[in-house]
Amino acid sequence: MTDTTWTFTSPYVVLPRENVDTDQIIPARFLTTTSRVGLGPFAFNDWRWLPDGAPNPDFPIGPDGVGGARVLVAGHNFGCGSSREHAVWALAGIGVRAVVSSTFADIFRGNALGNGLLPIEVSPDVLARLMAAQGPDARVGIDLASSTLTLPDGERVTFPIPPFARHCLLHGIDELQFVLGESDAIAAYEAAHPRTIDTTLAAQEAA
Repeated sequence: MTDTTWTFTSPYVVLPRENVDTDQIIPARFLTTTSRVGLGPFAFNDWRWLPDGAPNPDFPIGPDGVGGARVLVAGHNFGCGSSREHAVWALAGIGVRAVVSSTFADIFRGNALGNGLLPIEVSPDVLARLMAAQGPDARVGIDLASSTLTLPDGERVTFPIPPFARHCLLHGIDELQFVLGESDAIAAYEAAHPRTIDTTLAAQEAA
């Protein structure tokens, strides 16, 4: 069944920094788990909290994460640096469902799409407009089925997403779950295409 929650309107939080790498999203010292849950308190830890443990009042994401917002708008080249799915899990842990930027690191984009986080790539102009329009009443709309982002002024822009990744997100599954769901078709294909042995190769291996 299609996950209709991928059509929603939400406030958004702006993180006006470029080249935010995965070690800033979730510092390496917190990579002590393989669980997808429980990393929210450590998201952006070194920016979000002061040395004495108090919340940083100058950082846009507070102790309760992004609050009622489900969208993070960030600067150019978001998610660069080392490969770690924990960065995506940490963002999900503070309530982020989609990140908007002008570019994403390729590995981060793949990790996001594989773990239920939507990376929305827009032009630098659109990103600048989103940042400038930030305010308590500003909203963006996301419609994954049509790959469109609605800006606060009502303009709709499209964003790129691989069809297979969109299918998995809309249906709330990952790649493994997709393959398992096709097990009957896979079994039927294998039955119709029995394995053949290359006799020449087999003779060479036996020699």
